[in-house]
Amino acid sequence: MALALLVAGCAAQAERPYTPREAASPAKTAARASPTAGPRTVAVGDGMRVRIEWPANPDPLLKVLTNYYLGTRKAVVTGVDRYSRDLEIDAEVQATEWIREFTDTDQSLRGVARLYDLRVSAARSKGAQIDMCVDESELRLISTRTGKAVTSQPDWTREPYHQAALAHRGDDGVWRIRALVSDDERCKR
Repeated sequence: MALALLVAGCAAQAERPYTPREAASPAKTAARASPTAGPRTVAVGDGMRVRIEWPANPDPLLKVLTNYYLGTRKAVVTGVDRYSRDLEIDAEVQATEWIREFTDTDQSLRGVARLYDLRVSAARSKGAQIDMCVDESELRLISTRTGKAVTSQPDWTREPYHQAALAHRGDDGVWRIRALVSDDERCKR
């Protein structure tokens, strides 16, 4: 009887509201700590860097999308054919397919990418949409066999684009990307 009341009491508790700086443990606090405002450049592998222009008072949720971007580009540059950190199944499949477009054709990336206009555009206790603009105009698609730029560079290296992630917070408190969306919404340089 006491167990039934305890279980019923737990089930009746309201879901905790979303608070951006919340963390359940010191390890989660470090993993989700707010980045420092301003530009930071991160090396992701041989010949590739990413400049992240953090907004004033950046929400720690922004790291979910920037970590995805850094991780997938590192996979391409190092020749690893998958990335799965903090991704739910559908997003992991999507990321793996994207990475394999490079590894299956012996191609990689070099240069500097820029992530800017990072924002959490919607947030609930267990879900959020994270947006950013991506400028890859200073990146070059290269052949891993020759180390030289591919003659015909893809369209995505010409104009900045919008990247969004739909994220979900699991019962363990970890935010994971559920789906990724890129669109033709042009972002200002």
